[in-house]
Amino acid sequence: MVMLARDGSTWRIGTDAEVAWIANGTSPGRAVTAAIPPVFEAYATVLEPAIEDQWNDHDRAVVALLGQYSAGQPWWLGYLDTGVDDVAFADAPMVTMNYGWRYVLAEAGPQQAATWRTERGMHGVLPELIFPANRSWLLSTLWDDGWACIGGPTGLIASFLAHPDLRARRVELGEEATPPGHQAF
Repeated sequence: MVMLARDGSTWRIGTDAEVAWIANGTSPGRAVTAAIPPVFEAYATVLEPAIEDQWNDHDRAVVALLGQYSAGQPWWLGYLDTGVDDVAFADAPMVTMNYGWRYVLAEAGPQQAATWRTERGMHGVLPELIFPANRSWLLSTLWDDGWACIGGPTGLIASFLAHPDLRARRVELGEEATPPGHQAF
């Protein structure tokens, strides 16, 4: 087990074992299952803010809603290695998933998800991959998409759909996840 220090604490760095359920459960394509395994009650896409001033409210809302559905458990935070964005632990071993992309995976929580990146990257400050230890939900933002995919309990998805600071839409399994007016690459 690899442990690395940051912010005066030591954090567990994840391995391929922690993300095998995602890597083995997703498949290339434009359906929500390109980012989220088909194991949840409900699915949605959440658009990234269109205006720079909306990012903080968006990120706070995402972390708050996810926190309501994780019962104080640790979260796994996956930082996609884009070559530009901060991966939280520069020298950490990486896991490989989705199309061969590499992530630094750290076991932490909501506070770290919201604060470890200080510079807004391609997808804001939040990690591109977030899920609790019990795997009851998963938020995943693929490299070149302007939205995140989420799977989880029906109540969590309903909370995302109803939140005034989020632009979310329900997606069914097998349906294209690309939001209307957007293009998947």
